[in-house]
Amino acid sequence: MNLKITMLIIAVGVLSLSSCVSKKKFTDATSHIGRLTGELGDTKESLAETQKQLADTQRQLQERNEELSREKELTKTLNNRLSQAVSTSSSVQEQLTEKERTLMEQQERLDMLQRLLDEQKAVMSSLKATVDRALNQYRSDELQIYEQDGKLYVSLQDKLLFPSGSATVNKDGREALGKLAEVLNTNEEIQIMVEGHTDNVPISGRFEDNWALSTARATAIVRILTATYNVAPERAIAAGKSYYEPKDSNETAEGRAKNRRTEIILTPKLDELFKLLQQ
Repeated sequence: MNLKITMLIIAVGVLSLSSCVSKKKFTDATSHIGRLTGELGDTKESLAETQKQLADTQRQLQERNEELSREKELTKTLNNRLSQAVSTSSSVQEQLTEKERTLMEQQERLDMLQRLLDEQKAVMSSLKATVDRALNQYRSDELQIYEQDGKLYVSLQDKLLFPSGSATVNKDGREALGKLAEVLNTNEEIQIMVEGHTDNVPISGRFEDNWALSTARATAIVRILTATYNVAPERAIAAGKSYYEPKDSNETAEGRAKNRRTEIILTPKLDELFKLLQQ
C-alpha cells in the first residue's frame, strides 16, 4: 500500500512539473491519495487492535496453560494420595480380616472352654448328689460334703475315722469309706486327693509329730480305698497338712475338733481343659 501511494505522489509531481496533466486529473489523483492515506490509518489501527487482541490471547493462553499445569500437578498429587489410601485401606482390611479371624478363633476357644466348664460343673453337681445319698446316714458333726473351687470335698472328722493319736481306721470309718468307694468306682474319671489334718496340740508316742500323723492317716485311707475297695491306685494321692490349714481356731476345744479331720477331695479329669488353656 505504501509503495502505491509513493508512486502516485511521484506521478502527480511529474505531471505538475511537466504541465502535461489537466487540473481535474490532478484533483482526482489527490483525492485518491487522501482515501488511500485514510485507509492506511484504518489499517494501522486495525493492525494495532489485532496485535493487542493477539497479545491478550497469548496471555490468556499462557495463563490457561499454567492453570492446566497446576491442575495436572494437583491431579497427580490426588492420584498418588488415592493410591496410598487404597493401599492403606487394603492393608487395614487385611489387618481387620486377620483380627476378625483371631477374634473368631478366640471366641471358639472361649465357647469350647465354657462348654467344658459347664460339663465339669454338671459332673460335680451330679457327683455331689450321689455322694450325699451314699453318705446321708452320717451326722454333720461327723462328715460334711461341699463344693469349693470346682472340687467336691468330703470332710470326715477325726472321731468317725480314728482313735486319738492313731492312724488305724476304725470300723465306722471303713464302712463310710466303703460307701464312698462305691461312688468312686462308678465315676472312674474322678481324681482323688486325700489330705490329713490335725490340731496344733503336740503328740507323743508312735509318730514323730502332727505332720507325720496327718500323712499316715491320709496314706491309711488311700490304702483302704485301693486295697480293700478296689479304687484304681493311679487315681489317688495322699498328703499330710499337719495343723497348717486349720478350719477353725485352735484356741478352743470345738475349734481343735473341727481341725482334726481328713478331707477326700474329688476333682474331675481336666485334661481337655488344660490342653485348651495351653493353646
